[in-house]
Amino acid sequence: MEQVLQQVAQTVEKQLDNELERLDTLDNSDLEVIRRQRIAEMKQRAIQKQEWLAMGHGEYSELSDEKEFFTVCNKSENVVCHFYRDDAPRCRIVDMHLRTLAKKHVETRFVKLNVERAPFLTGRLKVRVIPTIGLVKANKTTDFIVGFTELGNRDDFTTDLLEWRIARSQVIEYSGDLTLPPAEAKKQRALHIQSKKTIRGRKDSDSDLDSD
Repeated sequence: MEQVLQQVAQTVEKQLDNELERLDTLDNSDLEVIRRQRIAEMKQRAIQKQEWLAMGHGEYSELSDEKEFFTVCNKSENVVCHFYRDDAPRCRIVDMHLRTLAKKHVETRFVKLNVERAPFLTGRLKVRVIPTIGLVKANKTTDFIVGFTELGNRDDFTTDLLEWRIARSQVIEYSGDLTLPPAEAKKQRALHIQSKKTIRGRKDSDSDLDSD
């Protein structure tokens, strides 16, 4: 394990060195082009964000019926829909997390729909367990999070875990590691940092010996 971590650390350092060398070779005209491209991207992103907000993104809203569900999916590229019932306590836990994620991920529309108001839709999607979260991309329901089984099968799962699970269906923008749950990824990063410190410590010790 120690040898593997050392190899990973060396690979990352090499990649960083290569990127720094590439930046050093750029002249002023290259940097100006990159700067203009970045500014254009930021402007386009700002325009896109305003369009999303105008469509109801950034808020966790309730749909009145299944007809409104289809309307929302026609307008928004990415939709997260919580199918709930008033008498299901776990649905309130989902509400809490999705309300937070809706504000963070304005690129996606977050909504909830009472299954009693949508018998045709829930039957068509085979929604049998409450709560169920439907993940819609390009007007197609591509994935479901059924109950809390994939969230540690516990009520006190974190918002980060739900965010990661939703991101695995590519309906939100996510900068983390999709191959590992957040808690596990955090452990791996800590091991990587510790490995780098160990490697550097050994190099310093070797240098001292060489000097002697």
